[in-house]
Amino acid sequence: MDQFLTGLAPSNLIGFVTGLFLGGVVIGLWVTSRLRPLAQRAEATADELRKQVDQERTVTFSIRQELAAVQQARVAAETRIEDAARQLVEQRALIDHTRHELIGSFQALSGEALKQNNEAFLKLAAVSFESLHVKADGDLAQRQQAIDGLVRPLQDSLHRYNEELRLLEQSRQSAYGGLDQHLRSLADSQHRLQQETGNLVKALRAPAIRGQWGELTLKRVAELAGMVDHCDFVEQLSVTGDEGRLRPDMVVQLPGGRQIIVDAKTVLSAYLDAHEAQNEAQQADALRRHAAQVKSRMDELSLKAYWTQFDRTPEFVVLFLPGEQFLGAALDQNPRLIEEGFANGIVLATPSTLIALLRAVAYGWRQERMTAHAEEAGRLGKELYERMAVLAGHMNDVGQSLGKSVSSYNRAIGSLETRILPAARRFKELGVSSDREIPVLEPTEVVPRKTLPLEME
Repeated sequence: MDQFLTGLAPSNLIGFVTGLFLGGVVIGLWVTSRLRPLAQRAEATADELRKQVDQERTVTFSIRQELAAVQQARVAAETRIEDAARQLVEQRALIDHTRHELIGSFQALSGEALKQNNEAFLKLAAVSFESLHVKADGDLAQRQQAIDGLVRPLQDSLHRYNEELRLLEQSRQSAYGGLDQHLRSLADSQHRLQQETGNLVKALRAPAIRGQWGELTLKRVAELAGMVDHCDFVEQLSVTGDEGRLRPDMVVQLPGGRQIIVDAKTVLSAYLDAHEAQNEAQQADALRRHAAQVKSRMDELSLKAYWTQFDRTPEFVVLFLPGEQFLGAALDQNPRLIEEGFANGIVLATPSTLIALLRAVAYGWRQERMTAHAEEAGRLGKELYERMAVLAGHMNDVGQSLGKSVSSYNRAIGSLETRILPAARRFKELGVSSDREIPVLEPTEVVPRKTLPLEME
């Protein structure tokens, strides 16, 4: 290499050095071109990450995926920055090494004759290399700033997302705590409900309690239907018949004096056994017993023959069951219960069907009251008409009396004006006068209006 440089002419040497300088410039441009795609890719990656963050902000799982992606991108960007910085340091070291080699070669090659030229050239080369070094440092700093500008928003976003995740986790823990408390409260309520249900079942197994519940339900149904207590229906009315003292639960009074007998039967024992059964066989057996108990109550009520103890009563009795489910369970086991009941003068009813029946009765009572009111209005109208006729006669008599009074007044005025007042006015001619003048009396022409008969008006 030294022999090669020694054999070169000064002009060739300058060209060679210039070539080396241009090579350094090319190397710098190459380094710049290598760094620009890195920055562009980092910027594109950052844009893509921002878009993904905006789209997946509200979903916790997506936020975590996005955080992982952003962290990976940041690590990759930092890795690329470190690689670019390392390459730049290597290029700088290569340039410094080349410069030192060139300086050493130029110093060894040049003579005293070329000392000043070499010094000027070395200064020029040093200035050129220094400017290249400064430019490379500036480009690196600018790219570092640009990359920091891209990465810093990502870091801020990561910090915000971590904070949001922390708040979300706190909210989740709080919500889980409230849910756990609510579940415990619900479990306690369920336990109390089971206890109360058990107490209710025990109470309903007592015949007296069952009877009171059935009668209370019957009364409530009657009230819902608009039948006022002890007005449109009568409770616990007793009669004495061949079977002894009979007491239906309710007697519904119909318009026209007719009656419908209602008796409540709370058939519950076998039905409750069916709900407490441990298997389907026990449940089926209990439901069959329930249907048989309903049939037995129907037969007992039919034997009482309430329609023979009350006047104007149809030949049937309403057997009221205080729940739709009681009749439905019995009909599932014996679908002919309704037909058999009709054959024996028993009509099965539940709250819904009895409400419909009582509403029809209430409508009949309303029509009855409207008819009674219309009759009363007619009677009052007739009485008012008669009284108005009497009053009109009295007014006619008053008018006739007033007419006679007016006629008498006019005759008196005429007599006064023709016979008395002319003589009195002559006193003024004789010198007997007073401050007051005798007025001229005018007869009354208005006569009372005659009252026409009511038939003519």
